[in-house]
Amino acid sequence: MKPLHELSDDEYDDLFDCLSGVDKDPYVDYLAFSAAVRDLIDRDEVPKFFVQVCSKISDERVSGESDAHVLRNCPIDREIPLFDQDDPVTDKYNKKKTFIGEAFLELFGQLTGAPLLAYSTRNNGDFFHDVYAANQYNGTQTQKTDSELYFHNDRTAHPVRADFLALLGMRCPEFDLVFTGYIDGRELLKHLNPAQQATLREPYFVTPFDRYSRDSNRGQVQSEAHAILENDHSFRYYDTRTTTAPEAPDGAKDALIVLKDTIVRSAKQRHRILTKDLLVLANQDGLHSRDMVEINDPQGTRQRWLLKTYAFRDDRAAAVHDAVWLDGVRGRVGD
Repeated sequence: MKPLHELSDDEYDDLFDCLSGVDKDPYVDYLAFSAAVRDLIDRDEVPKFFVQVCSKISDERVSGESDAHVLRNCPIDREIPLFDQDDPVTDKYNKKKTFIGEAFLELFGQLTGAPLLAYSTRNNGDFFHDVYAANQYNGTQTQKTDSELYFHNDRTAHPVRADFLALLGMRCPEFDLVFTGYIDGRELLKHLNPAQQATLREPYFVTPFDRYSRDSNRGQVQSEAHAILENDHSFRYYDTRTTTAPEAPDGAKDALIVLKDTIVRSAKQRHRILTKDLLVLANQDGLHSRDMVEINDPQGTRQRWLLKTYAFRDDRAAAVHDAVWLDGVRGRVGD
């Protein structure tokens, strides 16, 4: 995937210096951290080039030109610690004392008008997540795995799902080939006839919760019956996991098989996230995957670290959930 913009060294330094002015800890007080980032915008301290880049991304999302973008040479923290893979989240709290990467992702969300989303049962309600292998999830289909991930959208089984994902490369192996795949939902629609689309729009399907979700909330076993195709081209689907509900008609299974074939046939975009890359893509209006093409250093790849955020498309999409914010923190749901 071709980067929309690659920061020059001078642009990197200017934006890094700007973000260094944020002195709040997002894992202790997200609201104060978010407000400190907002202050950078209000004081007109954000470098103009980055405001323009974010505006272009917003425009392309609204126009439908693209829902996937790459920025290269983005600011990250000077020290990138290794975390204990028995409990990487707790170890991050102990070791990570600067928050340049988090401030960059928060600024990106604010400038693109895409409020961040957090779950009370995931990473202690943090708004910033780690795609980082944890030993107990080796070989699973979660963001804590060391394995490939099949085409899906994040949090498929959950009632509140992000419109966009952002992945910032904090530490990416130089010689191993790990790609993020993406299929735009409009591309999938091209291969589905009207009758198949109509069936996929019915609540004939279920998706089991992933192991990480079940460990966080034992009440989360399987989703309610749901449609796979929503809105114009949103797909609620996890390959190898989403299946037909017990009471679904026979035609639902046929439509599901066609969708599986469609995923194979559809045109795909792929991007190998490098250190300091930002990849942002639609979570519901497309499907994404992790493809491990060539791994020469398995341990180094297990220590690959992407800093991740979930986001709503805009304030209006976030406002739909105003009644369920946890403890009054906008964007945090009790899921």
